[in-house]
Amino acid sequence: MTETRILTFTDKKKLEEQLAALNEEKKRVSEEIATARGFGDLSENAEYDAAKAKEAEVYGNIARIEGELRTATFVEDSVADTKTAALGTVVRVLDMEYDEEDEYTLVGFTEADPAKLFISNESPIGMALIGNEEKKIPPARVGDIVEANTPGGIIRLKVLSIRRR
Repeated sequence: MTETRILTFTDKKKLEEQLAALNEEKKRVSEEIATARGFGDLSENAEYDAAKAKEAEVYGNIARIEGELRTATFVEDSVADTKTAALGTVVRVLDMEYDEEDEYTLVGFTEADPAKLFISNESPIGMALIGNEEKKIPPARVGDIVEANTPGGIIRLKVLSIRRR
């Protein structure tokens, strides 16, 4: 069973914009293929091979995005409740090991930027904060201590505050 991806409406808009751009790209690639066909023998036509490879890439990306849009669960991140960590909230935490505070902005995957501490529910820290029904992990509340299994090892975070983005 495939896990349902949770996306924000901001994510949905970005995916729809990417899809529109890919559909324009599909038209350009189709024209490139037609032009390359005019160069003669297709068995030794590098332009044709390159255009066909680009076409396969574009069609693959279109199928991926259409699948995301079709199967995702969309949530409104602009009205997030601040009782628990959720997409659209900013969670201030204390790293229990290093006694350092950080603020994580919980976003959908298209907005994720770990360098800016914008994390999705699909990241280890995001999952620890937002929770996961299938894995029976409840969403974090102020005062909770959560554990995230990161590539660098398990980290323990104490939730200090939750506010809307």
